[in-house]
Amino acid sequence: MNDSQPEVYVPISAIDAIAPAIEHTKQQLFMPFRIGQWTKLAFVGMLAGELGWSGVNRSNFNFPRHPAAAPAPHIAFPDSLGPDTALLIAFALAAVIAALAIGIILMYVSSVMRFVLFDSIILKECLIRAGWSRRLGPGWRYFVWKLSYLALILAAICILLGLPAAFVFASGWYKEPKEHMLPFIFAGGIIFVVLFAFFVITAVVFVLTKDFVIPQMALEGITATEGWRRFWPMMKADMGAYGAYIVMKIVLAIVAGVIIAVVAVIVSLIYVIPAAALGAIAVLEGKAAGLTWNPETIALAAIVGLILLAGFLYLVSLISVPAIVFFPAFSIYFFADRYPRLAAALSPPAPPIPASTGQVLSQS
Repeated sequence: MNDSQPEVYVPISAIDAIAPAIEHTKQQLFMPFRIGQWTKLAFVGMLAGELGWSGVNRSNFNFPRHPAAAPAPHIAFPDSLGPDTALLIAFALAAVIAALAIGIILMYVSSVMRFVLFDSIILKECLIRAGWSRRLGPGWRYFVWKLSYLALILAAICILLGLPAAFVFASGWYKEPKEHMLPFIFAGGIIFVVLFAFFVITAVVFVLTKDFVIPQMALEGITATEGWRRFWPMMKADMGAYGAYIVMKIVLAIVAGVIIAVVAVIVSLIYVIPAAALGAIAVLEGKAAGLTWNPETIALAAIVGLILLAGFLYLVSLISVPAIVFFPAFSIYFFADRYPRLAAALSPPAPPIPASTGQVLSQS
């Protein structure tokens, strides 16, 4: 009689997920190397927000300044608005509305591209047009969740800053601030700590959504809210592993950021110095030929400058492609060991062998 206990399966840790993610990155980018795929991945990664995050997905939340760090500047309003002032205000409002509209459009594009990037990692092939058409529905659901999440964050910030401001106003401290300097400093310190913790939590929620809710939305067609409802028990049951995952991802992002920065500086020196030298030679040759600065030559110089800038930005974007592939792969391999649908999508079963082929193999 065998009294041995059955082995308990333990999912891989964050450290264990690094090796398959590196191998996945090597296979997708270098076996074979295709500049077209690198270009597509750079484009998708930029729109999906993966470039700016180096995989940690910084949520672009700006930490508010200390409420008492600097006195509010005095703004003198004119008694009446002239036509020039009214026109300036109208232009300012139009610019704000246009910026908001562009931001919302880019947020939607980023939401869809997040699924295109997910598919690119799973398939090891970046198909932008097919992925965009296929992922409009999940992208829209993710976009709605991000808008709702942003609204909740803004409401929470208003509460966290509004309650202390209301207390200061009700207590009359603002009338004689010098007499309440210590309470102001103490309250400001508490507000800063609370806001810092709040922004850390919101950033972690965003990262977990991107890494572990997006796969569920992509594979099951559910909403982000339903994805979180399913993911929350999974995370609570293995809180230590997910905490280690967050820490490891931060460490890897720092390492990747340093490497990308160093390579970008080297590429900049290799690219910018010769370009600047050629530009100086062209200017000197133009002067020697009797050319002067006029609208035509200025336009030509501007066009050449834009082309050189576009080439430089293109090279810099290519530098980030390994990180664009590695970090999603890292989260996918970590989560696939805990989410069977993702594991099945990552390693689909081999296609069945045709009957005729099977008979030949059995006879051989």
